Amino acid sequence: MNRLLTIIVPCFNEQEVLPLFIEAITPVRKELFEKNELNTEVLFVDDGSSDSTLELLRSFHEKDESVRYISFSKNFGKEAGILAGLKNAKGDYAVLMDADLQHPPALLPKMYWELTGSSVSDGTADTDASMSKVLPVNPYDSIAMYRDDRKKEGFFRRHFSSMFFKLMNKLSKLNMVNGATDFRMMNRPMINAIISMPETNRFSKGIFNWVGFNTKWLPFETGERPAGESKWTFGKLISYSFDALLSFSEVPLKICSWLGIIFCLISFITGLVHFIKTLVFGDPVAGFPTLYLMMLLLGGIVLLFLGIMGQYMARIYLEIKQRPVYIIKESDDSSGQ
Repeated sequence: MNRLLTIIVPCFNEQEVLPLFIEAITPVRKELFEKNELNTEVLFVDDGSSDSTLELLRSFHEKDESVRYISFSKNFGKEAGILAGLKNAKGDYAVLMDADLQHPPALLPKMYWELTGSSVSDGTADTDASMSKVLPVNPYDSIAMYRDDRKKEGFFRRHFSSMFFKLMNKLSKLNMVNGATDFRMMNRPMINAIISMPETNRFSKGIFNWVGFNTKWLPFETGERPAGESKWTFGKLISYSFDALLSFSEVPLKICSWLGIIFCLISFITGLVHFIKTLVFGDPVAGFPTLYLMMLLLGGIVLLFLGIMGQYMARIYLEIKQRPVYIIKESDDSSGQ
């Protein structure tokens, strides 16, 4: 019996690029079947698009039943789209990729070959050499891709991304590769482990790392977006980074505790110094400006600490509510979750 690969494609207002994606993925699916006898299905997850994305997905499914779709009742975010795709994937394997073709479909045969040890062309000129490679059976559970060339991105965005990965690795127990993306192929045991995590506030890159399993990282160059515009603004990336940090690290709370202890010691030492100076040397205690600045400093620090603790409490509040991560409004399969 042939195995099945589910190609999961979250999308939001991508009416301009979806026909191009279908055009690009079709020969790759054919190659995977001819060289590996690997059946494929494409599962689009429409994240509450307001354009003609859903109409296009319906038409794709009418022409080819192996092109499936799920449509949310509103925009729940990409993390919800990833979870819905993995939960509704029927394949023995699944691969996550963007609809904008910045995750090149041509890399799928190489990823499958690396994941399973199956003989398939890796896309290089030396096809015979690549076909003769012998890998152990199922050496990896996941093949993850990271950006090797980020010169196409703006200076601030590129350096902010690098700082984010370094900060996450230092402040959490994760060990993420710089430039890591959601472009990843994984086997069924890893898929089941990921969807078993019930948390509402999800950071998939962290979850992929946390569940473990053997992962091989491969570099790739992002393709050019042929149409449409990116939905990820710089502000959204900052918010996403902040959510990721709070999801996988308690270090901010520890910093608050240690800074509280440090400022208590500073206050005690400062008070002791002023007491000795007044008692021994008769120097007057510093007046209003010093008191005013200290009150502003300590007040600001207290509010900062309360804000950090409030963010953690807000996440606990949302988890306790146990609201669904997403709601499916329409699907090609009535058994969709």
